Amino acid sequence: MSRPAASLKGRAGRLARLMPSASPSSAARTPFVLLVVLLLGGGLITLLLLNSALNEGSFRLSELKRDTTELTDEQQALQRDVDSYSQPDALERRARELGMVPGGSPAFLNPDGTVRGVPQKATAPPPSPIPSADPTPEGGAQADGTDPAAPSGSASPSPGAPAEPQGAPGAQADTAPAPENTLATPPPTTPGR
Repeated sequence: MSRPAASLKGRAGRLARLMPSASPSSAARTPFVLLVVLLLGGGLITLLLLNSALNEGSFRLSELKRDTTELTDEQQALQRDVDSYSQPDALERRARELGMVPGGSPAFLNPDGTVRGVPQKATAPPPSPIPSADPTPEGGAQADGTDPAAPSGSASPSPGAPAEPQGAPGAQADTAPAPENTLATPPPTTPGR
């Protein structure tokens, strides 16, 4: 025991003997303090790693949301294109551009092999006449109706008259442009088509 505890008598002496001295208590606290510091340090490092993993996940999530939004916009644009191409008037216009014509009244085969209805061949309606324009440019025509660039003695044909070949060898007749396919009113279709 230490000297100061021995000099105390009575009740104070007994209490002093029960209390440990300063040097053994500091030696016993050192491992506990190190353990607490290590646990706190490990907890902070774990929290830091968890926080960085969550941030990385949130960045990935925002990138995926942006990609999803872009792909959804692209898908909607493509769907609008498909819808516009599948409208009946667009299909009809494209079919006419490809040279297709509306079919006639259809004929059906019955289960016993007999034909119901009269099959008809689909025919294209005659093209509508295209109004012809004056072939001379503005300001190029003279008042008498002759073309100044034309050789003398030859008159230019009138806009509606057919061109006649000239007697000179190698001379070509003016040809009118080929009529373009114009949209005509399609014949009515039968129900159920």
